[in-house]
Amino acid sequence: MRSIHAMIAEDEQLAREDMIYLLEKEPDVIICPSAETGNQLVDLYVEHEPDVVFLDVEMPGMTGVDAVKQIVELAYLQPPLFIFTTAYDEYAMDAFEIEAVDYLLKPYDDVRFQRAMRRVRKQMAQTDIKRDIYTETQTDPTAEKLLIDDGERMVVLSPDSIYYAVPSNRMLEIHTHDEVIESRMTLQELEEKLLGLSFFRTHRSYLVNLNYVRDITPWFNGAYNLTLKDGYHTTLPVSRSARKILLEKFKK
Repeated sequence: MRSIHAMIAEDEQLAREDMIYLLEKEPDVIICPSAETGNQLVDLYVEHEPDVVFLDVEMPGMTGVDAVKQIVELAYLQPPLFIFTTAYDEYAMDAFEIEAVDYLLKPYDDVRFQRAMRRVRKQMAQTDIKRDIYTETQTDPTAEKLLIDDGERMVVLSPDSIYYAVPSNRMLEIHTHDEVIESRMTLQELEEKLLGLSFFRTHRSYLVNLNYVRDITPWFNGAYNLTLKDGYHTTLPVSRSARKILLEKFKK
């Protein structure tokens, strides 16, 4: 049974404690640190990458809806599932506008909570199936040359010369054997150009050539680091959500 990492974003202590109580009774749930504001939720999401977030619609500063929008932009591959919590049923419309899994009214009802958890488990299972299919269908065709626009020239680049790529200061840094090439393309656009080759998003901000991975080591809270076989033994992060797929790639 796969564990579900859950995070709570709630500024009211009593409501937060009630949700923790409900989640603690679920044998497959691991509770991440809780947030009390929308800004804190975004920061904690980046650090812990939960599978599901229970969040209040109205919180100090950034609202729950705005926090969700930021998290979706930051998410690696698949954003977490969201369940809105509120004392006012009219806020339920906000949940559906951002395609939340469900919403719960305060005070929490155990039957409604269990229904929400069933939806979480069902969607997580469907996501796992899609990821497995994606992993199984990846191939390694003969690499073709890439044409990279660095703003001044069109650089002809062999995919095999790339160690990794990472966004930096609104540019994309492509680290190769010989140089660092900057481009205005996005990381996702580069990933699409390299689809089918030995490249993998180890983290929302890193695309890595797996042919140059030297080792993979545990780091913190289920996340890993990997070291490259470049001249600097560069260390890059592996998110918890990417870890399983990455390790499976090296088992083949």
